[in-house]
Amino acid sequence: MGNSESRDEEFGLVCRRFSESEVNQLKKLYLSLAAQSRSNGEYIIASVFQAYYGIHGALGSRLFDLVTQLRKDQRMTYRDFVTAKAKYEKGFPDEVEEFMFKLLDLNGDDLVDREEVEAVILSILETVLGPKDAVTGDGLPDSSVQAFLKPVRWTEDQGKLLMTPQEFHRWCKLVPSAKKFLTNILHSPGTGSAVIRGRQVPQFLIPPKLDNQNIILRREHAWHIAGKLQPQECEDWMLLYHSSVNGASFNTFLKSVSVSKGCTILVIKDKEGCIYGGYASQPWEKHSEFYGDMKCFLFTLYPEAAIHRPSGSNSNLQWCAINYTSPNIPNGIGFGGQIHHFGLFIHSAFDRGSTYPSVTFNSPALSSQAAITPDVIECWGIVVKGGEEGDKGVAVGPKGTILERFKEERNMLNLVGIANASHN
Repeated sequence: MGNSESRDEEFGLVCRRFSESEVNQLKKLYLSLAAQSRSNGEYIIASVFQAYYGIHGALGSRLFDLVTQLRKDQRMTYRDFVTAKAKYEKGFPDEVEEFMFKLLDLNGDDLVDREEVEAVILSILETVLGPKDAVTGDGLPDSSVQAFLKPVRWTEDQGKLLMTPQEFHRWCKLVPSAKKFLTNILHSPGTGSAVIRGRQVPQFLIPPKLDNQNIILRREHAWHIAGKLQPQECEDWMLLYHSSVNGASFNTFLKSVSVSKGCTILVIKDKEGCIYGGYASQPWEKHSEFYGDMKCFLFTLYPEAAIHRPSGSNSNLQWCAINYTSPNIPNGIGFGGQIHHFGLFIHSAFDRGSTYPSVTFNSPALSSQAAITPDVIECWGIVVKGGEEGDKGVAVGPKGTILERFKEERNMLNLVGIANASHN
């Protein structure tokens, strides 16, 4: 009797984390899922729970087990449901991170090994990309999955590669998209059009004249980069420049990206096969010194997927020098570091560049060699909806803006069967 009263008191404290209206909404949702489970309102079954939250496979099973407190009875009670929601939505950060780390322990042996982390990554990608695009060797290259594993500093124990809680914390900083996904894993889908945080994959707007096969940026790459961005920046990304179509020319690059008055994403694939780039928070315009703000960041996509945020050590964030004659003002575009020792730099000839470890972003060299030779360069403009042409971001809104003209041209070509520019 005492244990029952103690549990009731504990559950009462859990419920107090929610407002009265929130409790009513939770009760309504629970009864709806219980009705779908055909349990006379007594419990939710795993398949209904997983379908509602869109989490399947090994991760979906582990999530259900943790929410039901490992009873293995395949029944989620109202108390289970509310307690888990309270921990995830109202809990302290360390509570949430502890629960997230337990999610990775798929077999429940209190250890998280490499195979489990890989299985979780595949489950996440299946949710965000869709089942068809998350099949390794088919829609999803195995190299993309391995890239998310590469930043992990594994601890070897009895022949197994293990991830510690401390390393999980570090990995979440390098792969914020995974952290955002796991943090919001119990967020209700709702009835609106808004995508749950951590599951946003920007739509690619690509000129009809460009073959999608030539695009460097893949959907899983975009999801990775979007982990550092706000939701409104993760809807549409317009390809403004591609070196194989527009030519490897600095002047052409500047002209092509001039339509963007705000944030852009620079992506480079070099002759070594490495893929990396940077997020530019300011337009690419002539400056004789570093500019930009703390929203800038560097990233790698292959062979390692990682985000490198500003460290605050200096303000050498973004670089764009045009037609200067001084050797102390190198012409080209770049991010971080110091003059002649950039975190990332592309020379104005667009045929060479460099990447060095940078205290600006606390980042390593982004490629396998310091001196780089670009193979393909892309620049994507982030479309911010609701603005007039000239507002920050690629123009969106009224008819006649750049985006509207872009879409009209693409749709016209699609109608006559010339091209299909969707990249889904």
